[in-house]
Amino acid sequence: MRLNFEQKDMEYLYYLANASLVLRVIERLHNTTWLPVQFMTVIHQIDGWVVKVKIDGCLDAQRHGDFQAFLAELGIPSEPDIRVRMALWGLENGQSPVDVMRRYQVAVVSHGQPDRNEIEEFRRQFVQGLGYCPETLA
Repeated sequence: MRLNFEQKDMEYLYYLANASLVLRVIERLHNTTWLPVQFMTVIHQIDGWVVKVKIDGCLDAQRHGDFQAFLAELGIPSEPDIRVRMALWGLENGQSPVDVMRRYQVAVVSHGQPDRNEIEEFRRQFVQGLGYCPETLA
């Protein structure tokens, strides 16, 4: 997560262990009116989820701290590998999720406004295809 209270937008990049935690972030974003979400990107990996939340504008120190504390309760700040960083950059710069998935071999589950349906549908299809529910999809 980069923090500069003089910059235009704020970003939060976290690693979460399972889908339930991702859904909690989405629920928080929907229920917190003072968080002006520009977009949320969710990438599924074999061992967990990379979640990037970009906020329009700059939060004050108290709200930034509150949101950062909430995210820290659910996961850890993420420094993804170059492939995932390039995928996040591509999505932010207008590349389609399908193109990004092909180019960088990552599973883009969601990009845009936070949407719990996309996470739940991905989980349902993944579990259906496997025949069991891996820990990361719990």
